[in-house]
Amino acid sequence: MRRVYLDHTATTPLDPRVLEVMRPYFGGVFGNASSIHSFGRDAKQALEGARASIASLLGADPGEVFFTSGGTEANNLAIFGTTQAAAGHGRTKVVSSQTEHHAVLEPIEVLSGQGRDAVLLPVDSFGTVDLGRLQEEADGKTALVSIMHANNEVGTIGLVREAAEIAHAAGALMHSDAVQSAGKIPVDVRELGVDLLTVSAHKMYGPKGIGALYVKRGTEISPVLHGGGQERGRRPGTENVPLVVGFAEAFRLAVLEREEEMRRVGALRDALEARIRSALPAAIVNGHPSRRLPTILSISIDNTKLALEGEMLVIQMDLHGVAATSGSACSSGSMQPSHVLLAMGRDVATARATLRFSFGRSNTEADIDYVAESLQEVITAMQKH
Repeated sequence: MRRVYLDHTATTPLDPRVLEVMRPYFGGVFGNASSIHSFGRDAKQALEGARASIASLLGADPGEVFFTSGGTEANNLAIFGTTQAAAGHGRTKVVSSQTEHHAVLEPIEVLSGQGRDAVLLPVDSFGTVDLGRLQEEADGKTALVSIMHANNEVGTIGLVREAAEIAHAAGALMHSDAVQSAGKIPVDVRELGVDLLTVSAHKMYGPKGIGALYVKRGTEISPVLHGGGQERGRRPGTENVPLVVGFAEAFRLAVLEREEEMRRVGALRDALEARIRSALPAAIVNGHPSRRLPTILSISIDNTKLALEGEMLVIQMDLHGVAATSGSACSSGSMQPSHVLLAMGRDVATARATLRFSFGRSNTEADIDYVAESLQEVITAMQKH
């Protein structure tokens, strides 16, 4: 049976070229980067070289890049760190959107439970934040605005620059979760106008367990973890040099090959979308029609035209060897409809009957033919039961 991996939004395989660059730092160059002897200095040189590389790719200065254990920690540091620092200035409000990743939504929920004012802005049917509402909500009490650069479920690219202008006009900081966009579309912190930005290695063929937070020089942010002076006091803990080196190489390769690779996978996405639309009139494509990542295709089945169960769609596609995901999240053993799709106006049943295909380096035109045929077989079989 053919096996096709179309879940690159969840994670990507480690690029063999990245592994080769990392390999020496698992053995020969093993020193603690904080040690002042030669072993430590060797590790420190690798660490700072990787930091400078990542900073350059983001349009930042090396001193503005702080390493974390991944995107989730970076988002938590951005949200808790800035709001804690801003509380002393009387700014206790956080503004974000209803379609953010849970690594942003849950920290904001914690702040709300602590008595902070938390506002989640609505989005339109394409998943774009209502900037008019942001204009209304961003005020003198606002500490932070957090709007993701590209949505992980539907691929819609956010209006981050516009949101940053509104945030700054109110005296607030601007954060963006760029975990899904970095390495796929240009991400330049100066052009976006952000004060903080989150990136993660394992979404761009790098290792799991390593991410970074860009913090614009002069931005007030308090550490969330305590116990050491690493990362200039912002994020304590012995730096993971092998993963940092791998992160930098993965990011470098992704940007180097981005234009050609995104054109290629975008064509694959469009081909699969056309095949599904042609074969399945009940299909709805989620996300913005043009302002969308080339790597993501989210398809919902209109429940008013065809009643299908999303979880079974994923299971049956997996039995055909196709790895995709649904528009639902597993919570306490039950499948919950996607908060992103509900915010975009999908009804519960339609939101449940969703498949997200996310494309990557391993995918081919032959994969598209196989996936389209498999989906048609699965839906035909499910209709008979």
